[in-house]
Amino acid sequence: MSIEGLKIGFALTGSFCNFSNVFPVIKDLASKGADIYPIISHSVDAYDTRFGTAQEWKNKLKEITGKEIIKSIVDAEPIGPKLKLDVLVVAPCTGNTTAKLANAITDTSVTMACKAHLRNQRPLVLAIATNDGLGANAKNIGLLLNTRNIYFVPFGQDDAANKPNSLIAKFDMIEETIEAAILGERYQPILV
Repeated sequence: MSIEGLKIGFALTGSFCNFSNVFPVIKDLASKGADIYPIISHSVDAYDTRFGTAQEWKNKLKEITGKEIIKSIVDAEPIGPKLKLDVLVVAPCTGNTTAKLANAITDTSVTMACKAHLRNQRPLVLAIATNDGLGANAKNIGLLLNTRNIYFVPFGQDDAANKPNSLIAKFDMIEETIEAAILGERYQPILV
Protein backbone atom coordinates (compact mmCIF):
# COMPACT_ATOMS: atom_id res chain seq x y z
CA MET A 1 0.00 0.00 0.00
CA SER A 2 1.19 3.50 -0.76
CA ILE A 3 1.02 6.45 1.61
CA GLU A 4 1.01 8.83 -1.36
CA GLY A 5 -2.19 10.84 -1.60
CA LEU A 6 -3.61 9.75 1.75
CA LYS A 7 -5.28 12.49 3.79
CA ILE A 8 -3.70 12.02 7.20
CA GLY A 9 -4.60 14.00 10.27
CA PHE A 10 -1.63 14.09 12.62
CA ALA A 11 -2.38 15.16 16.18
CA LEU A 12 0.26 15.87 18.82
CA THR A 13 -0.35 15.90 22.56
CA GLY A 14 1.94 16.98 25.40
CA SER A 15 4.50 14.21 25.66
CA PHE A 16 7.17 16.74 24.65
CA CYS A 17 10.10 14.40 25.24
CA ASN A 18 8.87 12.27 22.33
CA PHE A 19 8.61 15.05 19.74
CA SER A 20 12.12 14.30 18.51
CA ASN A 21 10.86 10.80 17.62
CA VAL A 22 7.57 11.92 16.10
CA PHE A 23 8.62 14.82 13.87
CA PRO A 24 10.86 12.65 11.65
CA VAL A 25 7.84 10.40 11.05
CA ILE A 26 5.68 13.36 10.02
CA LYS A 27 8.44 14.57 7.71
CA ASP A 28 8.86 11.09 6.19
CA LEU A 29 5.12 10.71 5.56
CA ALA A 30 5.01 14.14 3.91
CA SER A 31 8.03 13.29 1.74
CA LYS A 32 6.17 10.18 0.53
CA GLY A 33 3.26 12.30 -0.69
CA ALA A 34 0.85 12.12 2.23
CA ASP A 35 -1.42 15.13 2.62
CA ILE A 36 -0.95 15.91 6.32
CA TYR A 37 -3.30 18.02 8.42
CA PRO A 38 -1.63 19.07 11.70
CA ILE A 39 -3.61 19.16 14.96
CA ILE A 40 -2.20 20.11 18.36
CA SER A 41 -3.47 20.11 21.92
CA HIS A 42 -3.56 23.22 24.08
CA SER A 43 -0.40 22.06 25.87
CA VAL A 44 1.51 21.82 22.61
CA ASP A 45 0.17 25.21 21.55
CA ALA A 46 1.03 26.99 24.79
CA TYR A 47 3.90 25.42 26.73
CA ASP A 48 7.61 25.99 26.35
CA THR A 49 9.60 23.10 27.81
CA ARG A 50 13.20 21.95 28.07
CA PHE A 51 12.54 20.11 24.80
CA GLY A 52 11.79 23.31 22.85
CA THR A 53 9.41 26.21 22.71
CA ALA A 54 5.81 25.93 21.57
CA GLN A 55 6.55 28.34 18.73
CA GLU A 56 9.53 26.30 17.50
CA TRP A 57 7.43 23.11 17.32
CA LYS A 58 4.54 24.90 15.62
CA ASN A 59 6.89 26.45 13.07
CA LYS A 60 8.37 23.02 12.28
CA LEU A 61 4.92 21.50 11.92
CA LYS A 62 3.77 24.23 9.53
CA GLU A 63 7.00 23.95 7.55
CA ILE A 64 6.65 20.18 7.12
CA THR A 65 2.93 20.12 6.32
CA GLY A 66 2.46 23.46 4.59
CA LYS A 67 -0.84 23.86 6.41
CA GLU A 68 -2.32 25.94 9.19
CA ILE A 69 -2.46 24.09 12.48
CA ILE A 70 -5.79 23.01 13.92
CA LYS A 71 -5.60 24.00 17.57
CA SER A 72 -9.11 24.63 18.87
CA ILE A 73 -12.22 22.56 19.43
CA VAL A 74 -14.11 24.78 16.99
CA ASP A 75 -11.50 24.26 14.26
CA ALA A 76 -11.36 20.49 14.89
CA GLU A 77 -15.10 19.80 14.68
CA PRO A 78 -15.32 20.07 10.85
CA ILE A 79 -12.79 17.24 10.48
CA GLY A 80 -15.68 14.77 10.45
CA PRO A 81 -18.28 16.35 8.18
CA LYS A 82 -16.00 18.37 5.87
CA LEU A 83 -12.36 17.26 5.83
CA LYS A 84 -13.02 13.49 5.82
CA LEU A 85 -9.52 12.22 6.53
CA ASP A 86 -8.44 8.75 5.45
CA VAL A 87 -6.78 8.21 8.83
CA LEU A 88 -6.08 10.21 11.96
CA VAL A 89 -2.91 9.59 13.98
CA VAL A 90 -2.39 10.77 17.56
CA ALA A 91 1.33 10.68 18.31
CA PRO A 92 2.43 11.01 20.96
CA CYS A 93 -0.85 10.11 22.65
CA THR A 94 -0.57 10.89 26.34
CA GLY A 95 -2.28 9.01 29.14
CA ASN A 96 -4.53 12.03 29.61
CA THR A 97 -5.72 11.87 26.01
CA THR A 98 -6.04 8.08 26.18
CA ALA A 99 -8.27 8.39 29.27
CA LYS A 100 -10.42 11.04 27.62
CA LEU A 101 -10.89 8.97 24.47
CA ALA A 102 -11.78 5.86 26.49
CA ASN A 103 -14.37 7.80 28.46
CA ALA A 104 -15.85 9.87 25.60
CA ILE A 105 -14.58 13.18 26.96
CA THR A 106 -14.34 15.75 24.19
CA ASP A 107 -12.77 18.85 25.70
CA THR A 108 -9.65 19.44 23.61
CA SER A 109 -8.87 20.03 19.96
CA VAL A 110 -7.34 16.54 19.73
CA THR A 111 -10.24 14.69 21.35
CA MET A 112 -12.70 16.64 19.20
CA ALA A 113 -10.69 15.76 16.10
CA CYS A 114 -10.82 12.08 17.11
CA LYS A 115 -14.56 12.17 17.80
CA ALA A 116 -15.28 14.01 14.55
CA HIS A 117 -13.10 11.57 12.61
CA LEU A 118 -14.56 8.42 14.19
CA ARG A 119 -18.08 9.46 13.19
CA ASN A 120 -16.99 8.63 9.64
CA GLN A 121 -15.98 5.12 10.77
CA ARG A 122 -12.43 5.59 9.57
CA PRO A 123 -9.27 4.47 11.39
CA LEU A 124 -7.83 6.28 14.37
CA VAL A 125 -4.20 5.32 15.10
CA LEU A 126 -2.85 5.90 18.61
CA ALA A 127 0.87 5.97 19.44
CA ILE A 128 0.84 6.00 23.23
CA ALA A 129 3.39 7.58 25.51
CA THR A 130 2.29 7.39 29.11
CA ASN A 131 3.98 6.85 32.45
CA ASP A 132 0.88 5.10 33.81
CA GLY A 133 0.08 2.69 30.98
CA LEU A 134 0.43 -0.32 33.26
CA GLY A 135 -1.11 1.57 36.18
CA ALA A 136 -4.20 3.75 36.29
CA ASN A 137 -4.38 4.01 32.49
CA ALA A 138 -4.24 0.25 31.79
CA LYS A 139 -8.04 0.03 31.89
CA ASN A 140 -8.35 2.85 29.34
CA ILE A 141 -5.88 1.23 26.96
CA GLY A 142 -7.81 -2.02 27.35
CA LEU A 143 -11.09 -0.32 26.47
CA LEU A 144 -9.58 1.32 23.39
CA LEU A 145 -7.92 -1.89 22.24
CA ASN A 146 -11.44 -3.31 21.95
CA THR A 147 -13.01 -0.28 20.27
CA ARG A 148 -13.91 -0.45 16.61
CA ASN A 149 -11.79 1.69 14.25
CA ILE A 150 -9.10 2.37 16.88
CA TYR A 151 -5.66 0.92 16.21
CA PHE A 152 -2.51 1.06 18.32
CA VAL A 153 1.03 1.50 17.10
CA PRO A 154 2.99 -1.37 18.69
CA PHE A 155 4.13 -0.44 22.19
CA GLY A 156 6.04 -1.74 25.18
CA GLN A 157 7.75 -0.73 28.39
CA ASP A 158 10.41 1.90 27.85
CA ASP A 159 12.24 1.62 31.18
CA ALA A 160 10.91 -1.31 33.22
CA ALA A 161 13.49 -0.92 35.99
CA ASN A 162 12.94 2.77 36.73
CA LYS A 163 9.41 3.36 35.38
CA PRO A 164 7.62 -0.01 35.61
CA ASN A 165 4.20 1.39 34.60
CA SER A 166 5.47 3.41 31.63
CA LEU A 167 4.52 2.45 28.06
CA ILE A 168 5.72 3.95 24.82
CA ALA A 169 4.88 3.32 21.19
CA LYS A 170 7.44 2.34 18.60
CA PHE A 171 7.09 5.60 16.71
CA ASP A 172 9.10 4.23 13.79
CA MET A 173 6.21 1.79 13.17
CA ILE A 174 3.55 4.45 12.61
CA GLU A 175 3.59 4.08 8.82
CA GLU A 176 3.11 0.31 8.95
CA THR A 177 0.31 0.74 11.47
CA ILE A 178 -1.41 3.29 9.20
CA GLU A 179 -1.17 0.91 6.25
CA ALA A 180 -2.71 -1.96 8.24
CA ALA A 181 -5.41 0.28 9.76
CA ILE A 182 -6.51 1.53 6.33
CA LEU A 183 -7.15 -2.12 5.47
CA GLY A 184 -9.05 -2.62 8.74
CA GLU A 185 -6.29 -4.74 10.25
CA ARG A 186 -4.37 -4.47 13.51
CA TYR A 187 -0.60 -4.36 12.98
CA GLN A 188 1.01 -7.27 14.83
CA PRO A 189 2.64 -7.88 17.16
CA ILE A 190 1.12 -5.04 19.16
CA LEU A 191 3.20 -5.71 22.28
CA VAL A 192 6.93 -5.35 21.70
